[in-house]
Amino acid sequence: MQNTKNPLIFVVEDNQLYNRLVVSYLKTNKFTNVESFLTGEEVLKNMHKNPDIVIQDYLLDGISGIEVMIKAKKNYPNVEFIFLSGNDNIEVAINSMKSGASNYIVKDQMALQKLVQKIHQMSSVTESVITKKHFKIGAILFFAGIGLLVIVTIVLALKFPRIFGM
Repeated sequence: MQNTKNPLIFVVEDNQLYNRLVVSYLKTNKFTNVESFLTGEEVLKNMHKNPDIVIQDYLLDGISGIEVMIKAKKNYPNVEFIFLSGNDNIEVAINSMKSGASNYIVKDQMALQKLVQKIHQMSSVTESVITKKHFKIGAILFFAGIGLLVIVTIVLALKFPRIFGM
C-alpha cells in the first residue's frame, strides 16, 4: 500500500445496492478516495490509476473475482485485494488467499466493520514498514557520516601533522 493516509480504494460489486452501501460505509469511516465498479472488466480497465486496495466480490458477472485479481497482479503486484463475498465456502477463501488476496470477508451483519478494521490494519502494517525503512536509512547515513568524518580527520592529520600535534 503506497498511501496509508487516504488510500485509493476500488470497490467492485455487481449488486448496485450493496456496491453503494460499501462505498457509503467506507466514506463515513473517512476513506474518501473510493471508486466504484460493477464489473471485473471495468476495474481492469482502470488499474492504471494504481489503487492501493481493491475490495471485490468473489462471484462477479462475467469475469470472476479471482480472475480479476490474477490479471491485475501481473502488472500491479503491490495492490492489495480483499474479497467481500457471500460465498462462505472455506476452500474458496483459502484458494483466494493462496492466489494473492490479503483477506476474505464473508458478507454478514459485521462484514463492513470487519472490512474497515482490515483496511486500518493494512495501513498500520504499511506505516510500520515505512518507519523501519526510514530508521534503517537514517542509521546507515549516520554511520556513513561518522566514517567519513574519521577519514577526513586522518587525511588532514597526515597532511598537516603539526596542527594535530604529531
